[in-house]
This record gives sequence, structure tokens and C-alpha cells, in this order.
Amino acid sequence: MGDDRAQQTDDELRAVAESFAQLGAELESMGPSAALDAVARMAVDRVPGARCASITSYDHGRFRTVAATDELAQRADDIQYALGSGPCLDAIVEDTLYRPRDLRHDDRWPEYGAKVSSELGLLSMLSYRLGHEVDDTIDGLNIYADEVGAFDERAELVGLMLATHGALAVALSANQLQVENLQKALASNREIGVAMGILMARHHVTREQAFGLLRMASQNSNRKLHDVALQVVDTGALPAISGRPPGSPAGREGATG
Repeated sequence: MGDDRAQQTDDELRAVAESFAQLGAELESMGPSAALDAVARMAVDRVPGARCASITSYDHGRFRTVAATDELAQRADDIQYALGSGPCLDAIVEDTLYRPRDLRHDDRWPEYGAKVSSELGLLSMLSYRLGHEVDDTIDGLNIYADEVGAFDERAELVGLMLATHGALAVALSANQLQVENLQKALASNREIGVAMGILMARHHVTREQAFGLLRMASQNSNRKLHDVALQVVDTGALPAISGRPPGSPAGREGATG
């Protein structure tokens, strides 16, 4: 019997590991928000006994749900936020794991247990703090069940594995997004610099005046500064400013040329 149970646990953990391999491939095209959604969905798919799941984010003293598998999980979270008490809130703040077996009779969260069980029919939970921080934000994984004692030690272990590796996947996705944004910012600044150089050479203006021309053209045409700069790089001329012909240096002060 013990060998069968151990084999079952091994099979479940192997299935979770395989899911993470699939998730890792999917995350290549995901942002942090989509990655959190994927972790919540996987919790329902892989943790035995799970009815729904969500992820709570704690940022600047405020809790909010950033991913939820359905409205039931969202409502269960909202009750915690309204009361300022619940397993997920404590899991995040105390950096620990909670597995309330019967929320109707748990002295740690009496108000929450009474409301979530009577209003939503949710009776047990698993709550983890995700082991990552992105931009000073801390996340927690909530897994809900509509049965008493729905989560045993095996379910807790699978959830812990999900929380640990899921956090790494989310952090990786966030870092990748930051790198991409930095690369875009550098490319944009480079194009703006080239456009300024073209205007300085063509109209004999200063750096400040060249940037002023770009900004005026951006405002006048209701286009992004980067897009205007690209046009200057491609054509050597500005779009029209206040009805003046493209490329006109009018509007700059003290310019000669």
C-alpha cells in the first residue's frame, strides 16, 4: 500500500515537472501577467482537490488579485481583502504555507471562514507565498476547494512545487520583459539622437533647439517622438509644424541657417 502511494506521488510530481517544461516554452511569448494566469490554471489542473485558484499581489500595503481562474476565486479573494484577514494574506506577510482543513472551524480566520464557506461554499485552502519579488511586489498563490480536508500532504507538495517553480517562471518572464523594454528604450533614444544630429547639421541649430523641433513636430502631428525621429532619419525632414512645410526650421528661437 505504501509503495502504491509513493508511486502515485512520484507520478503526480513527474506530471507537474512535465507541465513546467510545457509552461516554460509558453512563457517565451508571455508577459508577467499572462505567466501568473498560467500558474493559476496549472494549480487547478495539477493540485488534487482544487476547485479554483488565484494569485494575490501585495504592493505598497495593498492586496489585489492579479490572476484568477474564475469569479469564485476572485470573490473568495475579495472577502479576504475586505476583512483584512485570511490564509493568503498571512502566507504572503509571514512567508509561510497554510493549509486550513475546515475553514468553518479554524480559529485563525473565524470571520473569513464563516463568510467564504456560507457564501461561496469553499471549505478548505492551500496558500503559498511565491518565492519571488518583482518591482517590490510580492505574490501569493491561493488554491480553493469545496470539500473539507480536500488537500492532503501530496497535494500540498504538488502545490509547493508549483509555487516554487512558478515563481521562478514569472520572475524570468518579468526580467525578460524588462530587458526588452530597455532594449526598445535604447533603440528609441538612438534614433532620436540621430534625428537631432540631422537637424543640427541641416539647420545649424543647437542640441536643445533640435530636440525642440522634434517635440513640436510630435505635438503638432499627434505622433510619438520616436516616430517623428524615424521620419527625420528616413527622409531628412520634419513633418509640418503649425501648417508650415515639412523640413521648415520655423518655430526655433535663435536658429540660423
